[in-house]
Amino acid sequence: MPNFGYHLARLKGNTLRRLYRVLLPVIVRKQANSQHRTLSGLEVFAYSGETALPEQVASIRSFLQQVGRPKSFIVVSDGSHSARSIRLLERIDPIVSVRLSVQPPPSGLPERFLRYLTTHPTGRQLALIMSLPANGPALYIDSDVLFFASASDLAIRAAAHDAPAYYLADCQFSGDARLLRDPSERKDPVNTGVLLLFEKLDWSLSIQRFLELEGEPKFFTNQTMTHLTMHENGGRSLDPTKYVLQLDDQFVYPDQYAGAALALRHYVNPVRHKFWMSLKQ
Repeated sequence: MPNFGYHLARLKGNTLRRLYRVLLPVIVRKQANSQHRTLSGLEVFAYSGETALPEQVASIRSFLQQVGRPKSFIVVSDGSHSARSIRLLERIDPIVSVRLSVQPPPSGLPERFLRYLTTHPTGRQLALIMSLPANGPALYIDSDVLFFASASDLAIRAAAHDAPAYYLADCQFSGDARLLRDPSERKDPVNTGVLLLFEKLDWSLSIQRFLELEGEPKFFTNQTMTHLTMHENGGRSLDPTKYVLQLDDQFVYPDQYAGAALALRHYVNPVRHKFWMSLKQ
């Protein structure tokens, strides 16, 4: 029997996304009603492209509404943004800017790894993550992250600086298993969708694993390198009851996590349609 709830949810989500895209010029002119909370020490970064423009706009606006105004919100482009899209993003708020490329990696890195950081789509994302933080605490978030009423907890985390870094816990290990050396290394999987960084991390272990890799890097190679680095450097998981990445409601109609108790949810591809069903702006 067809799963009518699932198909209806996907139809609704896709319809709302198309409508949001059409209305972007109007939406970005509307003040995001940001929290009075000022996160003066926090820089926020995202890495995205033209295809994710509607999600990126909605994500930034939800951050301003639910978390507050950081020192800056920098969208690092994968190179595909049109001039029109850049103008739309920078019209959201004066703190939002678009950087047209990732900062070049430091010299001295092995040639094979340097090539990955500069030519591979997820390698360039990793290059951005590895460059953080630069000037105080840095938050990295993917474009498909929405913030909710309990996101003030993120401001508390950012001010506490009680760990080298925090990461979003994944609901399962989604990575490049070729980089692992023991089944125990799958424990406490890290998702790169949300990373709060206070200190420069030591990436030497994951770089060494990369150099030992047989074959070409895959989509999740960067996430596995981040996973290894976070655990090697003593990174901590954000509270998974408030900071959610889950797939167990994929085939039902409602978003079973959105609500006042939530800080954020990362709407990865299988549940991306729920991003639009849960958007309140």
